Amino acid sequence: MEYVENIIGRKIPKEVNGRKLRPFRGIGMEPIPDRKTATKIRRRLPGEKKLLKSIEEAIIKSGLKDGMTISFHHHFRGGDKLMNMIFKQIAEMGIKNLTLAPSSIHPVHAPLVKYIEEGIITNIQCGVTGPVGDAISRGKLKGLLIVRSHGGRARAVEDGDCRIDVCFIGAPTADEFGNLNGVEGKQACGPLGYMVPDAQYADMVIAVTNNLVPFPCSNISINQNHVDYVVHIKNPIGDPAGIVSGTTRITRDPIRIKIARNCVKVIEASGLLKKGFSFQSGAGGISLAVTQFLGERMREKEIQGSFGMGGSTSALVQLLEEGLFKRILDVQAFDREAIRSLKDNSSHIEIGASQYANIHSSGAAVNVLDTVVLGATEVDIDFNVNVVTESDGRILHGIGGHQDTSEGAKLSIIAIPLLRGRNPVIVDRVTTVTTPGMNINVIVTDYGIALNPKSPYYRRLKRKKTIQYKTIKELRDIAYKLVGGPPDPIPFKDRIVAIIEHRDGTVLDVVRQAKDK
Repeated sequence: MEYVENIIGRKIPKEVNGRKLRPFRGIGMEPIPDRKTATKIRRRLPGEKKLLKSIEEAIIKSGLKDGMTISFHHHFRGGDKLMNMIFKQIAEMGIKNLTLAPSSIHPVHAPLVKYIEEGIITNIQCGVTGPVGDAISRGKLKGLLIVRSHGGRARAVEDGDCRIDVCFIGAPTADEFGNLNGVEGKQACGPLGYMVPDAQYADMVIAVTNNLVPFPCSNISINQNHVDYVVHIKNPIGDPAGIVSGTTRITRDPIRIKIARNCVKVIEASGLLKKGFSFQSGAGGISLAVTQFLGERMREKEIQGSFGMGGSTSALVQLLEEGLFKRILDVQAFDREAIRSLKDNSSHIEIGASQYANIHSSGAAVNVLDTVVLGATEVDIDFNVNVVTESDGRILHGIGGHQDTSEGAKLSIIAIPLLRGRNPVIVDRVTTVTTPGMNINVIVTDYGIALNPKSPYYRRLKRKKTIQYKTIKELRDIAYKLVGGPPDPIPFKDRIVAIIEHRDGTVLDVVRQAKDK
């Protein structure tokens, strides 16, 4: 296999499984490609019906066959039921060798492992968590996993790098002509933003709902022009309670609370916390605490921000309803309160994945963010970040909007404890690069704060004597001392099982098959 080194020092093969790879060359260095795909021409004559009676009928109507690519959304997160339901039917119909390209895969999708082993699913393109990621790490997927950020996925769909043959949209509410929303019905999940590119560019779009309403449906998220068929079923397509998980609850750990408060101190010291401030934070415990403490500081300083962005949470909704932010721009809901707000509050605005973070668009919302606070599984001394693989090298997380927001925001902060169990989080070299260090400004840990010397905010923050800083190498040394030295090298096999794309479609890193424990 022939390799080339990318700009962050990772060796990238020129080709894997017949797929030619382009190494990451830096921000804005990749030439903009010509448009490779376009929306399929759709036509419905007067009197033609879209309503179907079963998933089997929909699969037949879609023309799905061996070797095609299909997609789903993950807005139900841990409560999704549709993907497993569809694949059970696909297996019964004997269709194989499919590329699965949903917006994400979660632990609830553990039944897919069986379909991977049987060759029904042979390639996957998305972020992966749980048993499916573990199976890929152990070499069970015949082809490749291509991991993209949320914005990178939207770009790939619209540029034609990920050509979707059939898209299945779990619609909490739909009318018989294909207008859909996610804020009404017993299975309301909030925005359907991650399916907007799929609805616009897939060759065949099928909505599946158990809440069929008279035409026209109100609160339209995806409109009838982009939907070919609507399937009305009795079984639930998802459980909204599964949207909330252990990663979407505010931390009560005093160590993590300290990290969150220090993040707010850094934001204020940067000079960005002023009228018109814009902000995004994740849905993890530390990130939710940052949102809460940021709200406290905004009240004290009588600051009104322009917008908060999400994945929306009840913590962010509270700031909107208090008037601390004028708007929320929302591509995904992380709890029921966020769903309620999106339905009832006109200042809570649903956006699609491209509008949120597509680098090949004329204005991704991430580009006007002042600050973003993010997590990580590892950070290295060059500020490169890993969010995909665990300390043992297994694939257990997706990228989400990490690459997109850290690149777009003026100030990107990584908030992490220095140790996870007995594993140091700051290391010499991350196992897998998923976000390049050139996009990271500050690392905030429980043992100190490190500034990236290449950050445009380095000098301004360094002058603030109210905050004591350490170098990234000092934090690494503290971590190694606490655990008795650097971690042992992770043993991998030679086979490449996954490719980590940058949001522009170039390759940051590859993941090799994990050796058995």
